[in-house]
Amino acid sequence: MSTATARYTGQLRTEATHSASCNVIFTDAPLDNHGRGEGFSPTDLVSTALGSCMMTIMGIVADRSGLDLTSTTFSVTKHMASDPRRIAQIDVDFRMPATLSAKDRTVLENAARTCPVALSLNPEIRQQVHFSYE
Repeated sequence: MSTATARYTGQLRTEATHSASCNVIFTDAPLDNHGRGEGFSPTDLVSTALGSCMMTIMGIVADRSGLDLTSTTFSVTKHMASDPRRIAQIDVDFRMPATLSAKDRTVLENAARTCPVALSLNPEIRQQVHFSYE
């Protein structure tokens, strides 16, 4: 079974349906590439997938260790290059609970950096990951 199916809806937009859950996401071309910028662009999804994957892997590790990461948040910033147009860098900034021990912080940070999306991205895409504990 496929992971997802998608269709082009016109005006530089797609609609993708997750095969297992039937959840739907839409993409829109960004303003700087002839689109309306009214939704995630495909490269926004790639960047967000990196942060989400890192958070998921940290969540798995935290669950095994009895740690609560429910207050953790992250933001992603995508930097584009031209000629060819591509993602040049993704910045991921995590805000984690200050109550985590130094050992737990190290384990979680290492887990994040080895998530499947991080390991799948082209090595030319710089991944700048920052963790702050608040």
